[in-house]
Amino acid sequence: MGSIFKRKSKTRRGKVRESAHWWVQYYKNGRKFRESSGSTRMKDAERLLREREGCIASGLPFNPKADKLKIDLLFEDVINDYQVQGHHTLPDLRRRLVKHILPYFSGSRAMSITRANIMDYIVRRQDQGASSATVNRELCIIRRAFELGIENGRILRRPKFSLLKERNARSGFFENHQIEAVLRRLDDDLAPMIKFSWVTGWRTQSEIQPMTWSQVDFEGGTVRLDPNTTKNSEARTFPLTGELRTLLETQRSRTVALQKKLGVVIPWVFHRQGQRIKDFRAAWKSACRKAGCPGRIPHDLRRTAVRNLVRSGVPERVCMMLTGHRTRTIFERYNIVSEGDLRTAVERLDQSNQLKSITATNP
Repeated sequence: MGSIFKRKSKTRRGKVRESAHWWVQYYKNGRKFRESSGSTRMKDAERLLREREGCIASGLPFNPKADKLKIDLLFEDVINDYQVQGHHTLPDLRRRLVKHILPYFSGSRAMSITRANIMDYIVRRQDQGASSATVNRELCIIRRAFELGIENGRILRRPKFSLLKERNARSGFFENHQIEAVLRRLDDDLAPMIKFSWVTGWRTQSEIQPMTWSQVDFEGGTVRLDPNTTKNSEARTFPLTGELRTLLETQRSRTVALQKKLGVVIPWVFHRQGQRIKDFRAAWKSACRKAGCPGRIPHDLRRTAVRNLVRSGVPERVCMMLTGHRTRTIFERYNIVSEGDLRTAVERLDQSNQLKSITATNP
């Protein structure tokens, strides 16, 4: 049977001192546990003892130290989970944790976090100018921390999470003259990589920047992405068009010449003096601004590639296989229709009506 008591200890002078808080004692699988109620009220200790004995009788898991567990440990579990699963977004996870999430939650007890704290965090991030999509990605990280905490037996419950409605879906794309203007304002290291993204629609950061020469097959006329290197972990192949072949052959010649000069092997297809390209945001923003299309992001190249493929008459199912879109819903978000497309459609309709009128007049 469990019991309630106040801990006693001896002072240096030999006097017996009684604790202010009530403690509970109970047994699980023959092992004795003692736990502070954290309260000076006996009723609080009685309630805690009933909860613990109820969990033991029902076979439910519980952690006597859950109330003292810091949320920092739960975030460490998320990092470990990303590493074990091999998620390529691990650097992004670390950045969000260090820059935004930990400064707000670090040091807090996990069980003390309530829905009110979550809402306060949302308001704080909105005041800092974060978009709904950005806040939602951070909320997913926090929610995952609590879910792993429950799965690992560290905590018993989590606060309720509600994601924000995302009304800021991007719809940007480049017309041909715009991307050509941007390419002219990029250096010889960046321009080939951006042009490759414009043609293929592959993701610049996660798929193109890490690409090595082993993925390029000049004889077979393809460039490929290996399994587990893409967002959906599926392999992907893009046949070399004449434009892509010329681009990659030129890039290969530049790489071979640089290897002879430096005396090193350069595995990367796109690089800066032999080093993998990691951050090009400053150069990109400057080129877009000078080209007269400020505010564009590299992901707009993906939307542009989808639009160009569809315009060229490539079946949508084939487009999805080339660009790596798994669902039609997401694909449609990238298949942007411009005002020029609408004008072209109306002109074709007008020409069709004129032809019908002529046929009716001269049967």
